[in-house]
Amino acid sequence: MNKQHQWNSSYFFVTVLLILLFQNWWATSRNVEVVPYSEFLSLLNDGRIAELTVEQEQISGRFKDPINSKQYFITNRVDPALAEQIKDSGATFTGTVQNTFLSSLLSWLLPLLVFLAIWMFVFRRFAEKQGFGGMVNVGKSKARVLVERDTGVTFDDVAGVDEAKLELQEIVSFLKDKERYGRLGARIPKGILLVGPPGTGKTLIAKAVAGQAGVPFFSISGSEFVEMFVGVGAARVRDLFEQARRAAPCIIFIDEVDALGRSRGLGGFGGQDEKEQTLNQLLAELDGFDPREGIVLLAATNRPEILDPALLRAGRFDRQVVLDRPDRNGRHAILKVHAQRVRLAAEVDLAQIAGITPGFTGADLANLVNEAAIVATRRGGEEVGTADFTAAVERVVAGAERKGRLLQPHEREVVAYHEMGHALVAASIPGSDPVHKVSIIPRSIGALGYTMQRPTDDRFLLTTRELEDRMTVLLAGRAAELTVFGEISTGAADDLAKVTDVARQIVTRFGMTEALGQTVLERQTTTYLGDQQVGVREKDYSEETAREVDLAVRELIDAAYKRAQGILVERRVLLDEGARLLLEKETLTPEDFPALSPAQQ
Repeated sequence: MNKQHQWNSSYFFVTVLLILLFQNWWATSRNVEVVPYSEFLSLLNDGRIAELTVEQEQISGRFKDPINSKQYFITNRVDPALAEQIKDSGATFTGTVQNTFLSSLLSWLLPLLVFLAIWMFVFRRFAEKQGFGGMVNVGKSKARVLVERDTGVTFDDVAGVDEAKLELQEIVSFLKDKERYGRLGARIPKGILLVGPPGTGKTLIAKAVAGQAGVPFFSISGSEFVEMFVGVGAARVRDLFEQARRAAPCIIFIDEVDALGRSRGLGGFGGQDEKEQTLNQLLAELDGFDPREGIVLLAATNRPEILDPALLRAGRFDRQVVLDRPDRNGRHAILKVHAQRVRLAAEVDLAQIAGITPGFTGADLANLVNEAAIVATRRGGEEVGTADFTAAVERVVAGAERKGRLLQPHEREVVAYHEMGHALVAASIPGSDPVHKVSIIPRSIGALGYTMQRPTDDRFLLTTRELEDRMTVLLAGRAAELTVFGEISTGAADDLAKVTDVARQIVTRFGMTEALGQTVLERQTTTYLGDQQVGVREKDYSEETAREVDLAVRELIDAAYKRAQGILVERRVLLDEGARLLLEKETLTPEDFPALSPAQQ
C-alpha cells in the first residue's frame, strides 16, 4: 500500500468516527431534557420523577409524564447543604460540570503522537537506510527510470570512443527493430560490460544507447543492491528485472557493478552472505530472461580484475567493451563537443590543445574547457583564447598558482637552475618531447616550479633508449643543482621517485638489461585505478637475483645522472643565461628563450 492509499484510509476512518459521534449526540439531545437542579428538587417533591440514576456529578432519570415531549432528564448535582440554603432563598439554581473531555483526550493522544513522530522521523528513516523500512518496500528496487527525453544524450554527444560506439550500435539496431535484426537467427548479447578508467565516459555512452534507441533507461548503482540484511539485495534484483520486463524493450544499466559482482570466496566478514546471495540472484536473472524480450543489461566497472568469473562467462556478460583513455584524435573530437558550450576565439587550435593533454580522459577534457572559460571570465575577456587553455592545463596538471608563497632568494635561484636544467636537457636530446613552458611560480600541489613538455604524438611502444632519455631529463634538475652550487637539495624528491620506478620497470618488467636477461621478475596487475599495492613488493626470486636487480637499477640511474651532468656542463653558459631570465620573468617559453627550442640543438 502506498502513501496515497494510507492517507485515504485514514480520512475514511476519521469521517466514520465523526459521523457516529454526531449521531449519538443528536439522538441524546432530542430525547433528554436538561433541567436546573432547583427545578429537579421541585419535581422530586411533587412526585413527578419515576426513576433516578445518581452519579458523582450528575443525576439522570425518567419522568412519570413527559415534559416538553421528552421522557428523560439530566441535571448537574449541587452540594446538598448549599442547595438547601439556596432553596430557602427562593433563587433558581443549577450545577455545572467542568468539561474535561479535551484534556482527557489530549492526555491520551499527545504521548501517542510523540511516539509516532519519533518513529516517522528517526526510526523509520534509519530503517529505510538499513533496508527494512517497511515490509512492503523492503524489496523494492531503487532504480531511477529515465526515458529518452530525460537522458538527453545520443551518440552525437559522445566522442573519442568510435570503436565502442560501433559495437553498441548493434544494440540500438536491435532495440529499434528486433524482428528484422534476428531474421538470420542472431541474438543480441544479454549483457555488455563497459570497462575502462574513471572518467572515460562509461555512464555517458550507456545513456547515449538509450537515447539513440528511444527506450526506457533503468539506472542503478551496484552498491544500492547490497544492504545490511540477507535477502534484501536479491529481492531488489528480482524487482528490477520485473520492472524491466513490464517496460521492455528497455536498457538496465548497473554502474560500479564490482560492488555487486565481486568474486566469491575471497574471504571477508560482515555482509559477505548478503553480497553472495545478491550476486547469485543476478546470475539467475541473467540466465532466466530471454534476450528476445528486448531487455539489454549494461554494466560499468573500472575494476574488472575482481569480478566473479561466473558473471563474465558466455551467456551472461557476453561482450566486454573497453573505453580507454582517448588518443590525440579522440581528445580533439572530445574538445570539439565540449567547446560548443563556450565562446572560442578564432585563434584557438583545438588540435594543439589536444596535443598538450596526453593521458586526459573525457571528464578531464570537459573540466579543462570549463576551467579555461573560468580563466577567461576572471580576466574579463569576451572569448576563450589559447592562453586561457594553457593556463587551465597548468591548473589541472600542477594546481593553482600560489604567488603569495615567498621563497628565500637563494631557494628561488636553486629552483630556477633546477627547472632550467630539466628544460635544457630535454631540448638537447633528439626525439625528446618539446618544451612547452618553464615556470618557477609555486603551485598548490606543492611544486615550487615545473617544466611542461608537449608530446608530438601518442606513444604506445618505447625503446630502451627512449626510456633512458626520460630518466636523463628527470635527473637533469638535480644535476643542475650540483653543477652550479656544488650541493643538492630536497627539490628532486618527486623526480627521484619517478626515475627509480622507470629504472625498476626496465629491469624487472621489460627485460631490457643484459645482466638479468629476458626475464619478468615482477608482474604488474592490469588495473584501471593505478598500482594500489601497499608495503613490500611480492618477490618470487632469490636474494641473489634481488641484489642483481638493485645493482642494475642503480647502474641505470647513475648512467642517466652522469649523462645529464655532461650535457649541462657543455651548455653551462645557456644554463646561466636561462636561469637569470627565468628569475626575471618567472615563466619562459621557447619564444622567450630560443635555446629551449629543439631547432637550436
